Amino acid sequence: MSLIKKDKNRTPAQVVVQDVVKIKKGERVLIIANPATSEIAQDLYSASCEIGGQTTLMFQPDKTSFDNANPEVLAALASRPDVYFSISNIKLGKDPQATANPYVTDDGQKFTHIADYLMDGLKVMRGAWTPGITVDMMNRTAAIDYKELQSRCTRLDELFKNAVSVHVTAPAGTDLIIPINGRALMFDDGDFSKPGTGGNIPAGEVFISPVVGGSQLKSADGKVLEQQSDGCEGVIVYDGSMTFSDGDSIIETPITCKVEKGYVTDISGGAEARRLLKTVLEAELRPFVLEKEGKLPQGQAAVYKKNAHNIGELGIGLNPAATITGNMLEDEKAFHTCHFAIGENYDNDAPSLIHLDGVVRDPTITLTYADGTSRTILQDGSLQLE
Repeated sequence: MSLIKKDKNRTPAQVVVQDVVKIKKGERVLIIANPATSEIAQDLYSASCEIGGQTTLMFQPDKTSFDNANPEVLAALASRPDVYFSISNIKLGKDPQATANPYVTDDGQKFTHIADYLMDGLKVMRGAWTPGITVDMMNRTAAIDYKELQSRCTRLDELFKNAVSVHVTAPAGTDLIIPINGRALMFDDGDFSKPGTGGNIPAGEVFISPVVGGSQLKSADGKVLEQQSDGCEGVIVYDGSMTFSDGDSIIETPITCKVEKGYVTDISGGAEARRLLKTVLEAELRPFVLEKEGKLPQGQAAVYKKNAHNIGELGIGLNPAATITGNMLEDEKAFHTCHFAIGENYDNDAPSLIHLDGVVRDPTITLTYADGTSRTILQDGSLQLE
């Protein structure tokens, strides 16, 4: 069954406001945009106001992976809106104060951005973020059948439960074993209606953070096991598209990354590989500058340097309206793909200045369970959910 369902009676912005974040009358809504994304931001503003949202729209310049958000933007987020949209041409921007002195929840979780703290830590805010969104992308990929998408995400969640590792292979040469024992599958399923939930527009992926190399393995109930994880092992060959510090690009010459004990140890290929290596090296060196300036806690620079090579995510694309265009926001959602991120993960135990997604075409993905059984969930890019 196709997920593509166009709603002729509503704009994509109205579908997002009504079906995805489900804004209610009187809720405070904050929209942060750049001049390049003003049309989409204005549509969301209008759609929010139409149903009674108390909406604020503000602009800041484009921000790269290494730039800070404007202080006014961070202050607006600190006012704790019910809903926020980050309609960014590239990125929202970092939170320098929280990077230097992370927010800490009662259970000890640390957050280096006010938005993450309010949403994932305190769970008092919900939202959607769209790094790299275009009008064309919004029109093609936002108004899909979210119920069917959520059904597929739920089925994959069932299959991932009790899995201890994932084996990913692909025609271009990817062959990687990924430990996931004790990790939970996360969704970008288009249901961002409750405090503490959020994700991309376009939506349409599931993703998981591999166990960090050298860390203790945990059981599904959180109990620490005696053995340590060696982390991901094998080779990733990126042949779709890739995120770099200065933007995204379709890959002309595949990028080959050798992975040992959870970390990338070698990057080879053509011009794109050199561009990736430059971004990773910058993410290694910049933390020491930030630490010297007091913008990172003492001792954290070495951690950030190490995690600039970490495999931080395995994701699976689930939006059939999405295609590989050289824009990662859409590319990572495309059917018949998976993606791996280099850098920071989503379990907050591998901090880094980068999170670089790269797409692999037509993967075969097999889960292995604690009892030794296995289950293939993608075969040459096609979902196997029945």
